[in-house]
Amino acid sequence: MKKYLLLILLFTHNIYAQDKLFTMTDAVLNARTSLAPQTLKQLKWIKNSAEYSYVGTDNNLYKATAFTGKAQILVSLNDLNKALKNKNEDTLSSFPGMEWEDMNSFIFKANKKRWMWITSVKTLELRELDNFPNDAENIEKDKKKGFIAYTQNDNLHIWNAGKIYHITTDGSSNIVYGQSVHRNEFGINKGIFWGNTGDYLAFYRMDQSMVKDYPITDYNEKPAKANLIKYPMSGDSSHHVTLGIFNLKTLKTIYIKTPPPADHYLTNIAFSTDDKWIYIAELNRDQNSMQLNCYNTTTGNFEKTLFTETDNNYVEPLNPILWVTGKSGQFVWQSRRDGWNHLYLYDASGKLLKQLSKGDWEVTQVLGFSDNGEKVFFEATKESPLNRDLYYITLADNKIVRLTNGNGVNRSVMNSGGNYFINYFSNPTTPNNIQVIDSKTKKILDIFQSSNPLTAFKLGEMNLFSITNKQGDKLFCRTYKPIDFDSTKKYPVIVYLYGGPHAQMVKNSWLGGGNLWFQYMAQKGYLVFTLDNRGSEASGKKFEQATFRQLGTIEMEDQLEGVNYLKSLKYVDASRMGVHGWSFGGFLTTSLMTRNPEVFKVAVAGGPVIDWSYYEIMYTERYMDTPQSNPEGYKNSNLLNYVDKLKGKLMLIHGTSDDVVLWQHSLLFTEKAVEKNIQLDYFPYPGHLHNVTGKDRVHLMQKISNYFFDYL
Repeated sequence: MKKYLLLILLFTHNIYAQDKLFTMTDAVLNARTSLAPQTLKQLKWIKNSAEYSYVGTDNNLYKATAFTGKAQILVSLNDLNKALKNKNEDTLSSFPGMEWEDMNSFIFKANKKRWMWITSVKTLELRELDNFPNDAENIEKDKKKGFIAYTQNDNLHIWNAGKIYHITTDGSSNIVYGQSVHRNEFGINKGIFWGNTGDYLAFYRMDQSMVKDYPITDYNEKPAKANLIKYPMSGDSSHHVTLGIFNLKTLKTIYIKTPPPADHYLTNIAFSTDDKWIYIAELNRDQNSMQLNCYNTTTGNFEKTLFTETDNNYVEPLNPILWVTGKSGQFVWQSRRDGWNHLYLYDASGKLLKQLSKGDWEVTQVLGFSDNGEKVFFEATKESPLNRDLYYITLADNKIVRLTNGNGVNRSVMNSGGNYFINYFSNPTTPNNIQVIDSKTKKILDIFQSSNPLTAFKLGEMNLFSITNKQGDKLFCRTYKPIDFDSTKKYPVIVYLYGGPHAQMVKNSWLGGGNLWFQYMAQKGYLVFTLDNRGSEASGKKFEQATFRQLGTIEMEDQLEGVNYLKSLKYVDASRMGVHGWSFGGFLTTSLMTRNPEVFKVAVAGGPVIDWSYYEIMYTERYMDTPQSNPEGYKNSNLLNYVDKLKGKLMLIHGTSDDVVLWQHSLLFTEKAVEKNIQLDYFPYPGHLHNVTGKDRVHLMQKISNYFFDYL
């Protein structure tokens, strides 16, 4: 009990309002609509200006200046519909999604056509644009010349004013072009990269022919149909990726001559400012050595290695080099080489000029540079791992200046000049406060304040705090107490967890980073508890990498520290504790029920990893190495080895079309339970992928809730 005297109470939030209670539809569907914090729809900067636009509740497009925040109608829905009607087109019931083309025109889609509205003239100026194919995917537009690159049927094409350049023609299920590769790891979220001059297009080519086919069954067909996907499992053959460059001047393609082996990872693609060179972070399959290499964009030849980063566990490059505005010979690189993600300034030759940021905190996002290149703007956890704030650092003297204030989570969007930011702020008492920040004067202008959407409901008290594990690590926690809480009573507990990398469940934001299902369960008389264990993000490399080669073990140690804390509370009924998680959280839930039986009475595991050798190469081998090199780690984490240890009530849930954590995982666990004569419950969601979405999610959450109601 002495340890918990060190508990730091960061926030206590208790609202006694009306007596309305949540329905499951409220907690799931309405949580994203009528019960979500209000906001300004389609809020965005107008290109190359200090003005922003948004769609009002009256369905008109407004614009305002960053200086005053005073808004005026720029385009009314009525005028837009008049112009569409003049073109003999159907009118719209709401303002369409739009993107600014430049400071005087925006593009939108209506009636399956692309349109441009010109705002610089007083007449109703609407132009129909040439359409590229409706089934185009992975669309990327060149900022310089307006060419559009896209994929169609696994091939890459460029569209310009009705003319189509077919860059590749041999695309297939085995050979794909212009798509995201490496299972979207290493910060990869696309496969097409325009250069800065409009003359070069880089793209991924992925050869999957050596990866085994995996069947995803479609049960809506008669008979059921197997759709084959490529799914590289840990320790097996991985796909081979190369980087092509299409030259729009010569209309020819060259491929970058990256060295073997072919199953390494090509990440963080960036052109030089003049497009003469392209930079690739090349990571070996072991993921413990990364080289930042430079290649000639005309010949594809290797030029030089700028630097190498190694780690005994793993290196994980997530961001490409960022050229300093106005200084083409300098760039900023993000690295965790000192134990925390920080910014480093390099020259073009790869010489380290200096480390810009430093300390026991993480840079979480870099937004860009000021117009003169003297400052770099970033978001970070400098005030607290639970918070996010906006800062800039001066490249000349490393001076760090905080631009946001208050205690909470900020998310900022920079205008093209680096002078102003639209900032979204929330904390447990502030649903959504939208501001404009002047980076030069540090002035903050509030432009929108959401009211509390939950004032009509009776809520449980929410607390954010921390406990300390045996190693001295601070573990951040969140609780929702039952409504009408009485400290003299005993309450059942539901532990909701995730526990895996690149996730943080507990934040100093609206609802503490939680959701309305937690309040729904609080209204049913449950205390809901969440803890971010070692392995989760925002607390540095040592904290994250503590789980290396032993997924599940260290995470459970910390979760059990949370259980010990809960047991120390007089109002907790330790005989009625349940646990629930999805994906990695499903793995951890099942681990707790089998590797630490009798701690929890009831559990629901959704989409769980059961055997890491059946999970994808890129993710698994980073944290576990291969099954061949780490057999003991894979054995210890393989939950098939513990099925006979299960004591409490466990329900597994899985989407039958899950292409992330394959359905096979939970089926194998069920098969083993039958073999060992172990009883468990199971519920599949036909046709759903890795999560259950849409209206079916109401059914899912009711299914989970009922399981706790029945057995806890």
